[in-house]
Amino acid sequence: MFWMCLKIFFARILDVSLGTIRTILTIKGKRIPSSLMGFIEVFVWFVIVKEALNTTSNSLFVAISYAAGFASGTYIGGILSDTFIQGNVGVQVITSKKDKTLIDYIRKQGYGVSVIDVNTHDKETSKYLLFIEINQKQLPKLKNLIKTLDEKAFIVVNETKFVENGYFK
Repeated sequence: MFWMCLKIFFARILDVSLGTIRTILTIKGKRIPSSLMGFIEVFVWFVIVKEALNTTSNSLFVAISYAAGFASGTYIGGILSDTFIQGNVGVQVITSKKDKTLIDYIRKQGYGVSVIDVNTHDKETSKYLLFIEINQKQLPKLKNLIKTLDEKAFIVVNETKFVENGYFK
């Protein structure tokens, strides 16, 4: 019984981790790798569910192993996707005030920045809207840089599906 529960736990980690990565690859438009992952994911799932349901034991440990494997697989799949799946993000920053030194400093750090003048709802205050496209691994560094220069900056980050041309650090 112990070995079966252990096998169910680790098989669920495998199939759910694959499912997490497959979902992200599908969203990114990587159809062939996501299809292959889907095949392996469902094959592992089918084999382990068949075994879990065909057991003669009525032990709650089978269900706990199954659920714990699912939860662990979700967590591990997220870590794996962050580690191995590269992607770009679009960062939009609305500055708290119109200050060109912020833009100049970000550019000196090697980031490409597009700038738009923004008027707020009171029409008295001018700000900048910055568009910065980066590799997602650069995001923590860029956020820290922006917050150091303008702690009240409003930052929005969106995953980018496709980029062509432009400047990347």
